[in-house]
Amino acid sequence: MIQEFLRILAAAAIVCSSASFAAADCRDHPGPGIDWSGCNKSRRILTNDDFHGANLARADLSYTDMSGANFSGANLTEATLSRVRLTGANLEAADLTKAMLGRADLQGADLSGAKLIKAELPRANLSGAKLTGANLDRAELGRARLGAADLSGANLQGAYLARADLRRANLSAADLTEAELYLSDLRGTDLSQTKGLVQHQLDQTCGDDTTNLPAGLTPPPSWPCTRTESDE
Repeated sequence: MIQEFLRILAAAAIVCSSASFAAADCRDHPGPGIDWSGCNKSRRILTNDDFHGANLARADLSYTDMSGANFSGANLTEATLSRVRLTGANLEAADLTKAMLGRADLQGADLSGAKLIKAELPRANLSGAKLTGANLDRAELGRARLGAADLSGANLQGAYLARADLRRANLSAADLTEAELYLSDLRGTDLSQTKGLVQHQLDQTCGDDTTNLPAGLTPPPSWPCTRTESDE
């Protein structure tokens, strides 16, 4: 009797596992809650589509135009989003942990409260993007463009921001503990309310007399510095 019961449980587990595995349907049209996990949707035009709460984990969306689309609360963990266009998109509270966003265009996108832990964003354009309260712990942002971006309250602990453009970015209450800031452009940026920033980090940056510093930190001897076109 016990062996028969265990056999039935095992069979039920296999059925449930198969159903879960088959849940993703790459042929489905875009819509809230859609499951495109692991699907290849590269080089598409998906502008202004609604992906609220969708499961796009490990999906390949590279080179796709998704400007103005709604990804609020969506699961984009480990998704490939290289060179995508997400200008003005809503990614509020989306999970982009370990997502690949190299050279992605996120100008004016809303990423408030988004998870970008260990996300790869080299040379991504986040100019004017909203990243309030976003978690960018150990994110790769080398040479990223973050001019006038709102990073207030963001977690940038251990983030790689070498040569990133942070001019006029809002970093109020942002945590920069152990962030790599080599040659990051801080001209015109208010750092007075940041957390975790120490002198040796600042000494590697590019700033001038328009950079507002936290109490106790001083402009390094290399300031004022300028960035050339080759630095961009």
